[in-house]
Amino acid sequence: MSYTLTTVARATDEQGKGSSRRLRKANLIPAIVYGGDAKPLSVSVKLNELVKAIQDESFFSSVTTLALDGSENEEVIIKALQRHPSKGTPLHVDFQRVVRGQTMHFTVPVHFTGTAKGVKSGGILQTNVTELHINCLPRQLPEAIEVDVTDLEIGDLLRFSDIKLADGITIVELDSNATDRVVVSVQAPTVSADSEESTSEESTDTE
Repeated sequence: MSYTLTTVARATDEQGKGSSRRLRKANLIPAIVYGGDAKPLSVSVKLNELVKAIQDESFFSSVTTLALDGSENEEVIIKALQRHPSKGTPLHVDFQRVVRGQTMHFTVPVHFTGTAKGVKSGGILQTNVTELHINCLPRQLPEAIEVDVTDLEIGDLLRFSDIKLADGITIVELDSNATDRVVVSVQAPTVSADSEESTSEESTDTE
């Protein structure tokens, strides 16, 4: 999915908390665009467009076009979003320029599909990962990574290395020889102490 955000260029001296407050009163959110061969660029993003975009999970794993006033558009990915601690409204955005033909680091959500056989048998699905850090070309960027758990029995698990990815897409942790983390597993059902005590009392009463 593609997104376009309208931006307004900011003067280099238009910095600081006071300036940011004035921008927000004008329904603009301060942002920085960096990366590639160009210098960092300070811009402001229209609040209503940004709020609408961040409501969609795929926005955070998509190439976004910044419509810049007075210059060529920029293709970017969102790298950081600062929100108000209580209101949750955007306060500042960091965008990284997309360089076509150059492998980049992206963060994409993980979607678990299917119903595990072990869950049907009474087990509990334990998910340990909600997003993946991947390396790939911008044109290969998926909106999400799907992990099928259908064949998992009680006691089974899937690690990073078990995830099937398209050619050219790799997991950052595996590239750096980090721990091959468990992504999802099916745990045996647990029996509470109260339930065991109740069962024991019932057994005693029938003797």
